[in-house]
Amino acid sequence: MTPRTTTVAIVGAGPAGLVLAHLLRRAGVDVAVHERLSRAELEGAARAGVLEHRVVEHLRGLGLADRLVAAGERHGRCEITCLGEKVTVDYGALSGGARHWVYPQQLLVRDLIAAYEADGGTIAFSSPVGAVAVDGDGRPVLRTADGELRAAWAVGCEGARGPVATALPDGAEGPARRYPYDWLTVLARIDRPVGTIRYAVHADGFAGMMPRTADIGRFYLEVPAGERLDGWDADRIRAELAHRLELGGADPVPGELLETGVLRMRGRVARRMRHGRLLLAGDAAHTVTPSGAKGLNSAVADVVDLAGALLADLDGDGDGGALDGYQRRRLAAAWRTQEFSDGLLDLLHLPAGLPPEQREFALRLRLERIHRIARPGPEATAFARAYAGAGELLAAEVWAPAQRAAVATGATPR
Repeated sequence: MTPRTTTVAIVGAGPAGLVLAHLLRRAGVDVAVHERLSRAELEGAARAGVLEHRVVEHLRGLGLADRLVAAGERHGRCEITCLGEKVTVDYGALSGGARHWVYPQQLLVRDLIAAYEADGGTIAFSSPVGAVAVDGDGRPVLRTADGELRAAWAVGCEGARGPVATALPDGAEGPARRYPYDWLTVLARIDRPVGTIRYAVHADGFAGMMPRTADIGRFYLEVPAGERLDGWDADRIRAELAHRLELGGADPVPGELLETGVLRMRGRVARRMRHGRLLLAGDAAHTVTPSGAKGLNSAVADVVDLAGALLADLDGDGDGGALDGYQRRRLAAAWRTQEFSDGLLDLLHLPAGLPPEQREFALRLRLERIHRIARPGPEATAFARAYAGAGELLAAEVWAPAQRAAVATGATPR
């Protein structure tokens, strides 16, 4: 069988892989996208649902956010409860106007797939990549169900155990942290929409309530590390959510539990995002907890930067300098994201093993920190901008004017 060839092979058709495919193809780069899941599985997976201001602004600039803007909801406030006090953080005002968009990830994926196909692109669904190697010239060779696929570059957007990540000499290993607690995750029907994100800092453990759609909400409960679902029936989950979140008459009431699970709380950043012509983006390179809703947003920021670096390499002498810059910038950004997520987790959780008689003291310390990020001032502004995703999606020098024009207007792929 004659090997297929492409310029950039993308493994994984989540938001990161799809945005990268759009950017490259519009600039005239030949792209092959492989996704291990079927289209139905990919488009039906309920995951993240909170998009940063800058990510949505970038998608809007590409014409990829029409449905998102029409059907999504803007949120600029969150509530944090502690010791019976509910503190509203108006991060939209504190950040200078940056707010989140709430739009389920599976709907964004559907939109990106539809737009990519409408532009003439194709995606190989149910087509896992078995292994990735490099030939004598250092170019990636991917083994697929259809035979070999040879590429100038291969980009892993399919997780730390994906074939591109594991093809790196040291895999995607790097510094990691296992937190001393896990989160029980719940997707539930609700009797009214979640008006705003609510975090509960509670003596019995953290709880969270997040908007998704008008009749579905996402809920979290702190549980001991390694907890199993066996002891958590629907009645216990609903009772614990009501207790920790201090749900009242005007709050949404969780009804039917559509999905439950336990999220093992980990943070990780790979030591590298590039080895020769093998590149990583998103959760292939870094794992961040749901705290602050940074996973999807960091992944999109990665590929926006990566697209500029790849185009710069194609337009230049191919010495890889632009791609070295990509790795340097995005590893630094990954650590900034980890620091923000870790700091928010520290605010929302009491220290593990804290004796009951010391919990009120720890809660009062946290309540003071909550007030500081809610009151206008440098600390509140910094928190609000980081939380909402204010500012540029990437450094301006990554994209040359000609590259911006090619992506904005579209080009015929080579």
